[in-house]
Amino acid sequence: MPTMSDARLIGVDVGTSSLKGVAIDERGAVLAEATRTYRVAMPRPGWSEQDPEDWARAAHEVLAELDAEHADGVGLTGQMHGLVALDSDRRPLRPAILWNDGRSQPQATAIEERVGVQRLVELGGNRVLAGFTAPKLAWLAEHEPDVHAAIAHVLLPKDYVRLALCGELATDVSDASGTLLLDVAARGWSSELAEIFAVDEAWLPAVHESATVTGATAAGVPIAAGAGDQAAGALGVAVTDAGGPASLVLGTSGVMFAARDAYAADPAGRLHAFCHALPERWHVMAVILSAAGALRWLDDAIGHGDGIPALLQEAARWEPGAEGLTFAPYLSGERTPHGDVDVRAGFAGLGLRHDRGALTRALLEGVGHALRDGLDLIAAAGGPGSGPSSARASGGGARSQLWLEILASILDLPLERTESQAGAAYGAALLGGVAGGVFEDARTAARLGVRISGEVLPRPDWVERYASQRERYRALYPMLADLPQ
Repeated sequence: MPTMSDARLIGVDVGTSSLKGVAIDERGAVLAEATRTYRVAMPRPGWSEQDPEDWARAAHEVLAELDAEHADGVGLTGQMHGLVALDSDRRPLRPAILWNDGRSQPQATAIEERVGVQRLVELGGNRVLAGFTAPKLAWLAEHEPDVHAAIAHVLLPKDYVRLALCGELATDVSDASGTLLLDVAARGWSSELAEIFAVDEAWLPAVHESATVTGATAAGVPIAAGAGDQAAGALGVAVTDAGGPASLVLGTSGVMFAARDAYAADPAGRLHAFCHALPERWHVMAVILSAAGALRWLDDAIGHGDGIPALLQEAARWEPGAEGLTFAPYLSGERTPHGDVDVRAGFAGLGLRHDRGALTRALLEGVGHALRDGLDLIAAAGGPGSGPSSARASGGGARSQLWLEILASILDLPLERTESQAGAAYGAALLGGVAGGVFEDARTAARLGVRISGEVLPRPDWVERYASQRERYRALYPMLADLPQ
C-alpha cells in the first residue's frame, strides 16, 4: 500500500467532446491534468455517433501524460447511455450511438405503449427515453438487423476504455442504471427488462459496485469499476448522503442531483432514479439537455468571434428578466420534466431594445428556470421539507460568477464551489484511490479529498423577481411542443 506522502490517483472521464484525465494525491490536491479531443459524427439529423477507438487512443495518451505507470489506482467515468456493440472478437460492430442521439424515439414510444410507463418505472426506475441504451438496441434490431444479430457484448463508453486498458468486460451499478436494463433497487441486471427489450443477458458485462477492482493496467495498476459521469461528479463534490447538499452540474447538459439512502422512483418517470457510486446509496436526478451547451450554441450563432466571456459581460448589464425576454432551452428536446425529444427552444418577448447581451441574459435565466423545474420535483419526491438546503456547483458553466448568482437566486439556494473543478474525473480518481487501497471507502475518499472554496448566495431582490417570472417561463413549453417539425 502506498504511504500517505506518495499516492498518485488517476481519474479518466470519457466525455462527449474530449477525454479528460486528472492525477491527484491522497489529500485531494490536483497534481496534473490532461485532455484529448475527438469529434462527434452526426450523419443524420438527431443522430450522434463516435468511434470507440478514439476513446481508447485518447485514454492511452492521457494516461501516459499523467504518468499512470506509477499510479496507485485508476478510476473510470464517462458519458452515460451510449451503446457500444461488440462482436465475438470484442470489436465494435459500428460507431457507438451516444446519449444525445434521438433516433430510437419510435421504439421508445412503442415499448412504453406496449408495457406501460408504470410497469417500466417499477422495473427499472425510469421511463424509456430515446437517449438510453436499451431502446438503441431495439432500433438496431429494426434498422440494422445484421449488426444486431452479430452482437456478442454490449458496453457503455467508459467500459470500452476499460476493455482497452485491461481486457475485462465489466461495468458499475451507477452507469448500468442508465441502460434501462438494470433492476436499480436490487442493483443487478433485470431478466424482465432484458426480455422486454429482446436483449440476450449473455451480452451484458459483470456489474459491480463502483470502487470494486475490475482489472489492472499493463503496469499492474488496479482499475476501479468507476461510475457514470453524474455519480462520479457528485462524489467529486462530496454529495454522498441523503439530507446533505445537492449537486448542480453545468456541463453540455444541466443536472440537479440529490443522494438518497433508500431507493425510490418517481412514478411518472420525470426524475431519473439511479444507483449512486456508494454501496446502499441511490440518487434522484433531474436532467436538462442544454445548459452550457446552449451558451456555446449562442456564442457560435451570434458571438462574432468575441467568445463567451464577452457575451457574459454584456449579459451583466441587463436587469433580471431582460425586459420581458424569456428563453426555453430545448435545443435538442428535453428530459426533465417533459420527456419530449421533439420540443425545440425559443425566445419569447423580443423587442427592439434587445441586443445579444439581453439574449445571453435570457438564456442564462432560462437554463435556471429549467433546473428549478427539476429541483421542485426532487423536493416533492422526498416529502415536505426534504429539499436540499444548498448545492455544490461544477462543470464549465460554474466558472461564471454571474451565472451562479442567477442560478442561486432562481433556485433560492446557496451554491458552493469546491477547490477542484475537475468534475467527474476527480470523483473517478477518488474511486481509484479506494481500489488502490489509499482510502477505506468512497465516502472517506470524498470527506478527505473535497474542500469548499467559496459560496454564492441568492440575491434577495432577484429571488422575488425570478419567482414572479416562473409561470411565464413554464407557459412556453406547450407552445413550443406544438411547433411543426
